[in-house]
Amino acid sequence: MDRSDVESLTLRVDDAHTVSGLLLVPSQARACYVLAHGAGAGMFHPFMQVVARELGQRGIATLRYQFPYVEQGGKRPDPPKLAHATVRAAVAQAARLMPTLPLIAGGKSFGGRMTSQTQAASALPGVRGLVFLGFPLHPAGRPSDERATHLFQVEVPMLFLQGTRDRLADLGLLELLMERLGPRASLRLVQDADHSFRVPARADAAVKREMMDSIGEWTLVLISRRR
Repeated sequence: MDRSDVESLTLRVDDAHTVSGLLLVPSQARACYVLAHGAGAGMFHPFMQVVARELGQRGIATLRYQFPYVEQGGKRPDPPKLAHATVRAAVAQAARLMPTLPLIAGGKSFGGRMTSQTQAASALPGVRGLVFLGFPLHPAGRPSDERATHLFQVEVPMLFLQGTRDRLADLGLLELLMERLGPRASLRLVQDADHSFRVPARADAAVKREMMDSIGEWTLVLISRRR
């Protein structure tokens, strides 16, 4: 497969739900990231577009997709059962469309957490690792690690990209979590970034490039390992 234009897709979740997707496959792609959006914005959000474009320049394809509530114009996130089914549908579609590419999965905030919950419940076929773009460890102002309990059931490697000013992830709790998860978890801190990876004192584009470099490097190491 050798195409660099974004292709629109329709993914069937179940008998009652279909959602839209966007596939971007660069020439000589080496892996595919199945990328879920955050709770407050869908796959067309500028951040999602930047991630897809920058990873494409690093040889990583992306399959972005909507959750049903966004597809239907709603504001309230889907219940976990439906969100998990959507994650599974997207990963299955990526595997069908790109059967020779290793898969990673995850996403921004809510999308990343729904992906890890899905993986913890039953391993996603073909997924070699998870990448989180701002894991929502707890609600703002209410530090806790309860939302991370399921991560101990995830057996594939995980990469966490997290801003040091993220109010949804207390840094001390996050670093302790990395220690407890052990070598399966890697943390890349984005200095002075908030949950949306906004950085007041630095060029936004440079920060995003550094983040995508981290994902690209981690992915290449991951897929080079013998399974």
